[in-house]
Amino acid sequence: MRPYCCLVLDVDGVLTDGRLYYSEDGREQRAFHVHDGIAIHWFQRLGGVVAILSGKSSPAVAARAADLGIRHVIQGSRDKLADLTRLLAELDVPLSQTAFVGDDLPDLAAMRAVGLAIAPSNAVEQVRAVAEVVTSAAGGHGAVREAVEHLLRRAGRWEDVLGWHAAAAQRPPEPARS
Repeated sequence: MRPYCCLVLDVDGVLTDGRLYYSEDGREQRAFHVHDGIAIHWFQRLGGVVAILSGKSSPAVAARAADLGIRHVIQGSRDKLADLTRLLAELDVPLSQTAFVGDDLPDLAAMRAVGLAIAPSNAVEQVRAVAEVVTSAAGGHGAVREAVEHLLRRAGRWEDVLGWHAAAAQRPPEPARS
């Protein structure tokens, strides 16, 4: 999975639309897009590593990461570049082979350091300015799905994904169970 074998994602404004919801008992809730989830699975299936690097801490993020099989999750980061550098050293992945999707000022240093900086369309102006790729989708509305497709096309692996789904569409349906 070259040239970008590691995809690092911010959460709020990237995997979510950036809004926080609170239940009546004060619990924080977030909404995640299923298109992003399936794209994360594609990237992983092709040998890519996905990590989450968030400035906030949330049980919902941990649950979503577990649901998607994302094993590398850093929450409560106060210095994203330092945390990213530590993570990549553990994974033995160079910054040059890492793509980072971020949307706000705390992401800037990490985005400037990696091989490919990606921003969703709703990112702040300063982040969009340093991003090599700006998705047409906003965070929480398929921006990660779009970023993954870009990475897979660049790596010449997008046809693999299309092939999986074409093959699945060719299979006869399973008989109904009674």
